[in-house]
Amino acid sequence: MHRSTPDRARNHLQTARGVGGKVLGVDIGALHRVADVVIRYTPKETYAPKSKASGTSKYEPISSVWEASDGELLEAMLEFYATIPPEPILDSTYNAGRFWRGSKRDVVSMDIDPRYKPMIVADNRKMKGVPSANYGVVVYDPPHVGPQGRDKSRKRFDVDFGATMECGKDQDWNLSYLYPEFLKQAKRVLKPEGLLLAKITDMVNCHKSKWPHCDFMRMAEEAGFTVCDLIVKIRKGPMVSTKWKNAHHARKRHCFWIVCRNSADCERWSH
Repeated sequence: MHRSTPDRARNHLQTARGVGGKVLGVDIGALHRVADVVIRYTPKETYAPKSKASGTSKYEPISSVWEASDGELLEAMLEFYATIPPEPILDSTYNAGRFWRGSKRDVVSMDIDPRYKPMIVADNRKMKGVPSANYGVVVYDPPHVGPQGRDKSRKRFDVDFGATMECGKDQDWNLSYLYPEFLKQAKRVLKPEGLLLAKITDMVNCHKSKWPHCDFMRMAEEAGFTVCDLIVKIRKGPMVSTKWKNAHHARKRHCFWIVCRNSADCERWSH
């Protein structure tokens, strides 16, 4: 309703007083009451959000299935999930640094193997000397399989795929035992609201399927993180060993990137 409507109503009533007290046969008193209602309840201007058609929608989700490289996915996750500035980033399993080839991010490299010349030579389950609450993001890509044998070809496989951690009967044929100590340290060195981005692959060992990605999410919650998202990363060249003779399980062509936040919040703050 136009703002001048009450004024127009008053003017009409004042004119009507000189015409026998009625306007078109309607009692002036009744019109006064109508005018009062108009005056009291004329709505104020309110904010109306713009429609998506105006081009203001911010709904641009990241895909839950990713077919490009890990490096491209990491960059997308840093842009999409970060509440606080993500840098400096601690890559706690740096190795040869393939995730960051061509990246301009401020990455601090950590590896237990000095041959890779990381900035920090340390076990990521201890992170000795690493300052607390110092990083916006911690990246974690632990070994996905255990040692595959003793001959030279299998040792080469072990080195290529990081299969150097014990994964036998004492460990329930699983590598999930590595996670709790790491998670404790990751929480310590992350800033509040910082992100933990972990690449985890399920495996078959000793003729049984193991589900490390489920273990990791449960352990992360137990360590005080909030698990926010799970992205399936398609692998173009799945691991193969000459030790394998018969197929009993689906050939895994994917791994998982698990997104955890050092906070009770699951979603990022609005920008």
